[in-house]
Amino acid sequence: MAIKESPSASIAAEESQIAKAVLMPGDPLRAKYVADHYLEEVVCFNTVRNMLGYTGTYKGKRISVMGHGMGVPSMGIYSYELYQFFGVDTIIRIGSAGGIGDDVKVRDVVIALGASTNSHFADQYRFPGQLCATADFRLLRDAVETAEAMGVRADVGQVFTADQFYNDNPDAGAMYRKFGILALEMETAGLYWTAQRLGKRALSLLTISDHIFTGESLSAQERQDSFHEMMEIALETAWKSLEG
Repeated sequence: MAIKESPSASIAAEESQIAKAVLMPGDPLRAKYVADHYLEEVVCFNTVRNMLGYTGTYKGKRISVMGHGMGVPSMGIYSYELYQFFGVDTIIRIGSAGGIGDDVKVRDVVIALGASTNSHFADQYRFPGQLCATADFRLLRDAVETAEAMGVRADVGQVFTADQFYNDNPDAGAMYRKFGILALEMETAGLYWTAQRLGKRALSLLTISDHIFTGESLSAQERQDSFHEMMEIALETAWKSLEG
């Protein structure tokens, strides 16, 4: 596709090409999977840095899906630009996470109520205290109701957004668990803070692909089946967020 003039260095699109609700997996190829398998009348709106973005219709409403990359900085760039430059109102992260909590099982869907973190991303706001990164309640409620209707096990609670994938502190996982953290991932706090700062809506849905303490992990087929459930919850939640 031809490179378009854009206010963003990362997204080459016109505002009209991107829907008001966007699903965001970390992997751009998973964005392509969602577009190919769930959306109709699909148009690719972004290929810059191979961070693929698509818009199509789901049950008659326009929904977009685009990758966000790995880590808070990458999520911060893409979510900020979608919200601020392209008129997006709602972003739903759809990703994988490592289980931590005792009751969290491999294949579970975790709906992130809030995100503790060791990221200093929020220092830029000069907030006089510790800024709590939380989900939009309406989106969270709709996701919970959708999971229940689908018969999908979904755990609601706090996750931990880490700046390190390889952590040199061997005691970190046990401390997260002690404080009731359900899962470990790398982007949710950045998304929630960005949405709160801009007065937008955000939610993070995560499939547990492995468990840090039990050593369980999903096979390739099991990952596909579990992510399928998370994607459907996200699509239904995004659909409900769109008026009309």
